[in-house]
Amino acid sequence: MKFKALLFSSSLLLSSLVLLSNCTENSKAGKAGTKTASGAAATEDTIKIANTSTPVDKAKYDSLNKYLANGDTTGRWPVKNQPYPLNGAILPFNRIVAFYGNLYSKKMGILGELPPKEMLAKLKGEVKSWQKADAKIPVIPALHYIAVVAQGDGGKDGKYRYRMPFKQIDSVLSMAKEINALVFLDVQVSLSNIQSELPLLEKYLLMPNVHFGMDPEFSMKDGSKPGRKIGTYDAEDINFASKYLADLVKKNNLPPKILIVHRFTRKMVTNYKNIKLRPEVQVVIDMDGWGEPDLKLGTYRNHIFPEPVQFTGFKLFYKNDLKKAPHHMLTPQEVLKYKPQPIYIQYQ
Repeated sequence: MKFKALLFSSSLLLSSLVLLSNCTENSKAGKAGTKTASGAAATEDTIKIANTSTPVDKAKYDSLNKYLANGDTTGRWPVKNQPYPLNGAILPFNRIVAFYGNLYSKKMGILGELPPKEMLAKLKGEVKSWQKADAKIPVIPALHYIAVVAQGDGGKDGKYRYRMPFKQIDSVLSMAKEINALVFLDVQVSLSNIQSELPLLEKYLLMPNVHFGMDPEFSMKDGSKPGRKIGTYDAEDINFASKYLADLVKKNNLPPKILIVHRFTRKMVTNYKNIKLRPEVQVVIDMDGWGEPDLKLGTYRNHIFPEPVQFTGFKLFYKNDLKKAPHHMLTPQEVLKYKPQPIYIQYQ
């Protein structure tokens, strides 16, 4: 079956960009690398999902990776010659179900759309649904927060991105603590770059329960304004982020970090064979586009399945996946039929 290109992810909608074009650059947030985040004190109370003193069960690791390959016979999955992770690795021993969004906008995802208590209750319900669909792998919740957002205005430095104030990240950390959830901090660099934006979040990434996401859709290497075309990251950019996270893990005796890389076109990630895997970092290529079920499956088959890196993820949209009646949002049971099975699930 021939599939047309998947539509842009809903974070590309102009409503999101217009919302943030009215925000002025926060000078305090812009100095994130030099000021202590108010949330840093939460380090001592970190959610303890993983135990760095417990050695990784290599036999179980291999068994679960084979299970996730879901009967693939092409030889691509599970990924060969990948390093075993350090003690305390979350994947593939757990499946993660995350809610995505930003607290400034109800249109960028479920995380910011609903009041916190209602949102957390809904997330717990999705966790239960995924656990029921696959009892073999424990399911844990996460909040995936867009900490650097592409915007329609260039801002003071002309980079077309807005760095969220620390108080918002602190709020997300507090919400996550209520249900023992992981936190992912996501960046949309626009005309900036991952080398500039990632270090500004270091104080949060030193927390064992905080992980990182990078969105090629808004990495505008050619100088285009975000929202007009789909951006790109090369393996070199992904390797920078991976090494940065790995260094934090090694220097601070942390459990492995998870690195989410969004993708729904071939050009969003270039030179995938050059992506370096490390014991300190677990890489997830997350199918990030929206559309009807056949379209999403086609994108997964065409852009995720044939270019294996380490683990895969899959994004579900409460609204955009339903735009074309009579289509429906895929169920956990339907997604679990994919080869390989996604180990990271994100709802927007």
